[in-house]
Amino acid sequence: MRNIIYHFRQSLSWKLSLGILLMAIPIFALALGILFEQSRKNIKSDATKHVTSMLNTTTEHFLRYMEMVQTATDINDWEVIDKFHPDSIKNISHYIVALNGHIDGCSISMEPDVFPKYGRHFSVYTVREPDTVTTVIEEEYEYFEKIWYKKPHTLGKPCWAVYYDESDSLALTLDGMIASYNKPLYDANKRFVGVISTDLSLLRLSKAITKEVPYEDSYFMMTGEEGRFCLHPDTAKLFNKTIFSDANPEENSDIIALGHEMTTGKKGTMSVKIDGKACIVSYQPVPGTDWSLALVCPERSILMNYNRLSIIITPLVIIGMLLILLFSIFTVAHAIRPLNKLTKKIQRITAGDYDEQIETSPYNDIVGRLQNSFATMQESLSQHVSDIQHMNDETSKRNDELVRMSELAKTANHQKSLFIQHVSHQIRTPLNIIMGFAQVLKESKGSLPEEEMKSITDMIKHNAQMLNRMVLMLSDCSAKGETEELYKDKNEIVSCNDVAQECISYANEHFPDINIRFKTDVSDDFSINSNHSLLMRSIRELLYNACKYSDGRNVLMHVSELGSMVRFIVEDTGTGISEEDVSRLFEMFTKTNDLSEGLGIGLPLARRHIRNLNGDIILDTNYQEGCRFIIEISKI
Repeated sequence: MRNIIYHFRQSLSWKLSLGILLMAIPIFALALGILFEQSRKNIKSDATKHVTSMLNTTTEHFLRYMEMVQTATDINDWEVIDKFHPDSIKNISHYIVALNGHIDGCSISMEPDVFPKYGRHFSVYTVREPDTVTTVIEEEYEYFEKIWYKKPHTLGKPCWAVYYDESDSLALTLDGMIASYNKPLYDANKRFVGVISTDLSLLRLSKAITKEVPYEDSYFMMTGEEGRFCLHPDTAKLFNKTIFSDANPEENSDIIALGHEMTTGKKGTMSVKIDGKACIVSYQPVPGTDWSLALVCPERSILMNYNRLSIIITPLVIIGMLLILLFSIFTVAHAIRPLNKLTKKIQRITAGDYDEQIETSPYNDIVGRLQNSFATMQESLSQHVSDIQHMNDETSKRNDELVRMSELAKTANHQKSLFIQHVSHQIRTPLNIIMGFAQVLKESKGSLPEEEMKSITDMIKHNAQMLNRMVLMLSDCSAKGETEELYKDKNEIVSCNDVAQECISYANEHFPDINIRFKTDVSDDFSINSNHSLLMRSIRELLYNACKYSDGRNVLMHVSELGSMVRFIVEDTGTGISEEDVSRLFEMFTKTNDLSEGLGIGLPLARRHIRNLNGDIILDTNYQEGCRFIIEISKI
């Protein structure tokens, strides 16, 4: 194994081939990445069109079912009035269901005491069972307040209604959600006498249209008034929940936006995260109703073949790269064979065999000129051995210095890049949240509940405060001249208790749910000569971190006097800081966790301010309950 590694390090052909490959890989990877990304976009675009087309087709089927129900009702309702007798009404109800296979049930319900023989209630109900059509006169129950009776009575015209079928008087019912076409009945004197309701089982309709879904795991859902689910594969949500029920304004703003689009009768396509899965949702209203039908397709199902293709292409790319590497090695090795011979002779001369002669080459190409140059150089080599040795020593030292400086430059450049990335991420995140909720407020047009509106405005305010804090820290870090002017002014009379209270108030603005305890061992008129602004910034940073990273239960601000020093102590309870992070705690642009919020400049700036005020910030490593930071500053 060592011989293989040594040969690799010494082989120019390997190095040149690897260099060629390293140059080709980024270009090839970029081209492949662009191709895959464009393919992904095209697949999603085609899928969106396909989903929209499928939704349009399904909506047409849905409307056709509704039209058949309406037609069957409209062409038979006149017989109820024309043959106004209980037996005739029962036959008409049975006739409508028996001769129309797409209808699942029909009820004809009369106003109170229309037929004195039957008392206050008279309602005939026909239901389609798997093998038979059954018609019964229902037992007495208060159907007058049911939506399928009350709505057409109130409106005075036919209408559609969705309700959950439940057993009111008989065990003879349709299971699940029912879409019912309800038409008021009037006698020859234009007097309202009852309602004829023709039922369409949404459960059966759902099974029919679900067979036509375009992708695996895709499904249809339908919402009614106020976004209530009328059609959904999760039966627990039907009629009990709305599209807004489980949506958190802070985490599910896309679902809230989708809900508003559907409840306002709009048509379109959105990318939404449902149950943690990215989905494409195409939606449109059902004409003539307040319902909205949507087709939900998980992106995972849409991109299934695309992901399989990625798995196949990856090993092919690796094999191709290996073949390119082998071909490059063979080609380069053949081209530099004269160089290898020259290298062996030079190695023997370098080992002390100065009698080894380098022949002159008859060729005038680059390799021949190189060989002749080495032959000329060999003639004077013996005369300048000592000078060359000295030169080599100096070159080695300079190379070491250059390597060290290069590493420092790389480290600085890496820190700069990380800092810029952190700043960009930390600013973009609250900005996106503010912009997203601003769009929600704009589209809601004042229709959001007060509690939800307060939650959204609180979130906008919180993120605006975060942005303001980061901007102030960046300004403090970059405005060198202004900060140096502040350092010169150290003779302000600063009340220790007042500045501590100011910092507590600032922290409470950002963390209103955390109770910060205040303890002082000095009187309220106790003051020091210092710079109020810089001292307040430093204490404020410690309090902010204590509220943010602790358990929020025991945050304490303590002011005490120790000899000629004043101590501002901020302590909390929680996980604290690990031992490996303590050494780099006050380094600029450094965070203990790259994924956490912040820019990595808060504590370093705070220490710089305090040290310029003739003090220091100390982490008390003996405190084991959480974190305890101590600011010690001279009283004079």
